[in-house]
Parts: sequence; C-alpha cells; structure tokens
Amino acid sequence: MATPALQVHAGPRARAVLRERPLQPADVIAIPAAAGGAKGITLNPLDRLLFGEWLPKADQVIHLLGASIGAWRMAVGCLRDPVRGFEQLAHDYIHQRYEHAPGKPPAPRHVSEVFGAKLAERFGGREAEVLSHPRFRLHVFTSRGRHVLRRDGRALSRLTTPLGYLGAFASNAVHRRALGAWLERVVLSDLRERLPLPFADLPTRVVPLTADNLQPGLLASCTIPFWLESVRHLPGAPPGAYWDGGLTDYHLHLDYAAMGRGLVLYPHFQPQVVPGWLDKMLPHRHRATPALDNVVVLSPTPAWIAGLPDCKLPDRKDFLRYGDDDAGRVRAWTIAVAESQRLADEFHEWVEGRRVVDVLPLR
Repeated sequence: MATPALQVHAGPRARAVLRERPLQPADVIAIPAAAGGAKGITLNPLDRLLFGEWLPKADQVIHLLGASIGAWRMAVGCLRDPVRGFEQLAHDYIHQRYEHAPGKPPAPRHVSEVFGAKLAERFGGREAEVLSHPRFRLHVFTSRGRHVLRRDGRALSRLTTPLGYLGAFASNAVHRRALGAWLERVVLSDLRERLPLPFADLPTRVVPLTADNLQPGLLASCTIPFWLESVRHLPGAPPGAYWDGGLTDYHLHLDYAAMGRGLVLYPHFQPQVVPGWLDKMLPHRHRATPALDNVVVLSPTPAWIAGLPDCKLPDRKDFLRYGDDDAGRVRAWTIAVAESQRLADEFHEWVEGRRVVDVLPLR
C-alpha cells in the first residue's frame, strides 16, 4: 500500500464537525493561503480541484486570504477559468528565470521588473473579472515599512534596510505586537463583504481592493526583501515602501474562530500555522491557539515529502542549490508538482467517503 500523501489536522470545533460527517463545500467560509515561495506550487493540483470542481458545488460567500505566493494563488482562484489559471501559475513559477552574473543573485530591480511583467500578463485587463466573482472575496496581505524600512532603493537604504530588519526581528522576539513599530499590516480587501476578522495582534490598515491596486498589491505581497525592490506606490494606500505580506503574516495565523459558524479550509505545506516570517526561528509561536478552533489544515505527510526530488518540498534556496542549472531546477519542480496530484486525489477520496483519514489535532 502506498504511503499516504495527505494528512489532515483540525482545531477542536472543526474536529467535532468532522467526527460527525465528511467535510462539505458548504462548510467553508474562508481559505487562507500562506507565503512560502516555491513550497506553494506543491498545492497546485489541490487548488485546481478545489476551485475548479469542489467549491462550485456550494453557493455561499467565501473569503480568500493570501500573502505572497498565497495572494497570487487566491487571485487566480477568482478567475472564470481557475483550472487554466492554476496551470499557468505552476508553469510561470517553475520556469521563472532571471539574468545574473555568475555566482551572484539577480539584481532586485530586475527580479521586480520580470515578475511584475508576468503579473501584468496574467491579470492585465482581467481585474474586473477577479473583483466581480459572485462568491469569492479576495484579501491581499502586504507589509508597509515604518521608520528606516519606509524607504527602499537609494544608496542609504541599502545600509539601513538590513538594520531595520534586525530591529524588527529583535522587537518581534520580545513580543509580536512590537513588530508593529517596524511593519504595518496592510490588507487590500474586497469590501463587498467585510472580512469578519479582528486584527488585534498588529497595527492593521484595510484598503479597498480595486482594479488600480490589484496588480501592484500582488507584486507588493510577493516582494521578498533583498530579492525584489519594494513597491513604492500602491494606489489608495499611504505612501511608503510595501514589502512581502509574509513578513507580518507568513501563514496568516489569524482569529478565524471569531468568524462564527462555518469552517476555515487551509491547504498548507505543513501542519503548523506560523504567524510571521520572523517567527520561523521562534518555535514557541508555532503552536496552535484557540484562534484556529474552526480551521482544517491539509498538508503533505513527511513520508511523501521524503520521496520528492532532493527529499524536500521545492523552496527558494533551490535557485542557489541549482545555480545556473535552470533545467535541473525546472525538472525537480515539475516532478514535485506532478507528484502533488496525489494530494488532490486523496482529498477527493476523503470528502467522497472513499478514504479514511484520521483527523489529527492541530499542534
């Protein structure tokens, strides 16, 4: 018997529901989508199943929350043909290539230009399509720099930006709310229906998501510090430097329990929901909290991951691991996405009652 690819973890309220009956499309009130770079492409077959086949079986409004690649994924989910959109996303991400000097990373400006052009190609002229979905409400998370992080690109900022992130890390290590002295959470939000979430953990600014700021908002949400240049103009939002949404909301560990009835379905690449990127090195913040009581996390099993190329999920470090061997990286990532079809197949079998899955407590 093949090693299971999919594991399911859930908060207490969600586990109680799933002990009584299988998960149903009508249960879902929100879908978070984490930052995490290339790890997110392993969820591509599952995304195609969810948005192309499973979720259309119900008719309730669903809030889609995304940071970094998660924002890109959730924007694709709002397209009229999400299956085709997710196929393009996987191809675009796997085959991305940036000019660079031998042995050196590409220039941040070049990466921003190439990636921004790809977003324009995929979403240009389709903003209304994304923002008029009858059921989905998109919410894109980004981070606005404060103090020395409010500027980027000038010679002085190349010195002060690393110092700013050092200060942010030190403040965050003391208390998560202290991160707000350096970074403000900004949510570009489809306000046709208010996102019913309190944002008490960090200073938060909600900005209407519009046709004008959809593309720059997605670019800002994906702007990894030092790898891309910050986005300096976000229509409808205050001036400043906008950075990766994962800085404040790496895995979007938000107060979903406050949303009331319904379940939050979270396709993820690991069982733990880590609040911010700077919390990666703080294991005590990786634990489940009552905020996740109604959350169902789908993630790959460690045994399945061990069978992938390089015995791991694709990640951003593969650009350095493979160096100039773009063909080798493309081959490894293509295999990983193909193998990820098993995640979608096992989820489908589970919700159809043809596979028994032990729903474990979130940890």
